[in-house]
Amino acid sequence: MLADTVSSSPLTHPSADAASHHDMANAIRALSMDAVEQANSGHPGMPMGMADVATVLWGEVLKHNPEHTEWPDRDRFVLSAGHGSMLLYSLMYLTGYSDITLDQIKQFRQLGARTAGHPEYGHAAGIETTTGPLGQGIANAVGMALAERMMASRFGDSIVDHYTYAIAGDGCLMEGISHEAASFAGHLKLSKLIVLFDDNNISIDGPTSLSVSDDQLARFTSYGWDVMAIDGHDPVAILEAIYHARTTDKPSLIACKTTIGKGAPTKAGKSSSHGSPLGSEEIDGARAALGWSHAPFEIPKDILSSWRATTDSGKDEYTAWCSRYDALDGDTKALFERMNSGDLGTDWQAAAATLKKQLSDDPKKDATRKSSGNALEVLVKAIPNMIGGSADLTGSNNTNTSYSKPITAEDFSGDYIYYGVREHAMGAIMNGMALHGGFIPYSGTFLVFSDYARPAIRLSALMEQRVIYVMTHDSIGLGEDGPTHQPVEHLASLRAIPNLLVFRPADGVETLECWQLALMHDSTPSLLALSRQGLPQARLEYTDDNLCARGGYLLHDAPDAKATLIATGSEVMLAAEAAEALAAKGINVRVVSMPCTELFDQQPEAYRKEVLGSAPRIAIEAASGYGWERYIGENGHFIGMAGFGASAPADKLYEHFGITAQAIIDYVEGL
Repeated sequence: MLADTVSSSPLTHPSADAASHHDMANAIRALSMDAVEQANSGHPGMPMGMADVATVLWGEVLKHNPEHTEWPDRDRFVLSAGHGSMLLYSLMYLTGYSDITLDQIKQFRQLGARTAGHPEYGHAAGIETTTGPLGQGIANAVGMALAERMMASRFGDSIVDHYTYAIAGDGCLMEGISHEAASFAGHLKLSKLIVLFDDNNISIDGPTSLSVSDDQLARFTSYGWDVMAIDGHDPVAILEAIYHARTTDKPSLIACKTTIGKGAPTKAGKSSSHGSPLGSEEIDGARAALGWSHAPFEIPKDILSSWRATTDSGKDEYTAWCSRYDALDGDTKALFERMNSGDLGTDWQAAAATLKKQLSDDPKKDATRKSSGNALEVLVKAIPNMIGGSADLTGSNNTNTSYSKPITAEDFSGDYIYYGVREHAMGAIMNGMALHGGFIPYSGTFLVFSDYARPAIRLSALMEQRVIYVMTHDSIGLGEDGPTHQPVEHLASLRAIPNLLVFRPADGVETLECWQLALMHDSTPSLLALSRQGLPQARLEYTDDNLCARGGYLLHDAPDAKATLIATGSEVMLAAEAAEALAAKGINVRVVSMPCTELFDQQPEAYRKEVLGSAPRIAIEAASGYGWERYIGENGHFIGMAGFGASAPADKLYEHFGITAQAIIDYVEGL
């Protein structure tokens, strides 16, 4: 069967009027070296080396339709080695994606162009994810392949049946995230994931032998992957390997032995072709060596026509899929559309309001991590899109529910993922799931370990993906585990990431409201920083309004206030306690709860001034004070951490570091 498939291939055995595989691959090489040369910046070597692999994959295998780029059942293609972006842009132009024109390729790496230095999600339809930080793309691809299996388990293979292909280089496999993601994929037997490894033995510094001697095939075999090694310039071998990979019950790694910069007369096979323009003389030599006599950016009509014809089968498959989709019953179709679009439905807000009323009627002194778990009990049941998980801290993060069902290699119909101790991959896999569509992923770890996940969190923000990070044990309040586990600088550094909402709620009501906001912001990732220790409920009166939606609000107002106390999370109770004690002494202060500085910054200036007031301001947060000067001003005062924590019970630590109601009282009295 496989032999029949290969022998009938139009590219490996072209008809008289079709361009040859050689010519079609050289079109990629020519566009890549010309665009990099014109930009005087970029990476020509990888596209030239992987042109044969890409020609076979996109020309004969990939199921896609450039006229319907959002088709849910299209194959996904991830260029994990994002520095070779001209490979992707060339393929998109050649196959007819309207956003990538020849003019866009000529504007490679220029301001305002869709053809950025590394592929940027959202710049052009057909770019599935932002890549560039090496290894991220592999983990994104794992998330996409996982989402495909999860959607298929819900809607059947007639509606969801596609592959995820990724091209990765030596650098991707050196990055630690590749280990986390590949191990996870092997454990879940994600058989519709196929990674094509550009095995060219070259890195920026020179031969990879300078720094690595791994046996990648043995490594991936140990993860439970199917592995193959082929000549990456032999189109028949490439096609046979891909079709073999599609028959296995495991994820597949195909090591494609290639020559970086193939065709360049003096730079092929060398690091000099990796990250710099080849130069006009070298390009002239490459044209001669490749038999490409055409002018820069010129693609002959027969070659372009042959490339455009490769999408015919995908267009036919799209039409057939639409017929199957139209035949679905109304309820199934509505659910598919709801999940694929990320729609939250209509029931969840009423369910959240009921819980909020219960909290007002029966106040709790719970850790906000527990309050988060209580919120999830309600939300996950009402929103089938939500998929939870944890990096081996489920019981601490409270990210599962009483009815959660784990996802396993045998059953993808569940709603909870055990990621193991793989924080970095967890974040990137969630990005892949969100990009794929169908799910709103959320997962947990300790806030201090956000450092492990930071590159993925940053990409969530850059790509505007609704990914929710549940980060518990948010301060010295976690106690005896000590400074290695006590976050200090983390809130400030996370707040510095553009387009990331960092929530630090003070009680169960605020925690529920923050969850509502995280779900409602569909183009912004969110991070919930939650306490380990129990906190008294600050909000006792029910209101339909989501007060946290404005980022900060007056929890307690007072006339002729001597100061305004601004606090977040567990320190709101200290501010409230201090305010009560000061009032007993005849000293009025205002108390502001600031669960999300990012949302507060978005409010009108008049509102911000009203909330902060004109009296001296004191900020209280058991973390670094970096950034609080924006709210307290030059004459304000900060009560918090000036260094790392220590190992002791939480109450002793707060007293030791001077983060107490008495410290607030003493300062206000001294004004």
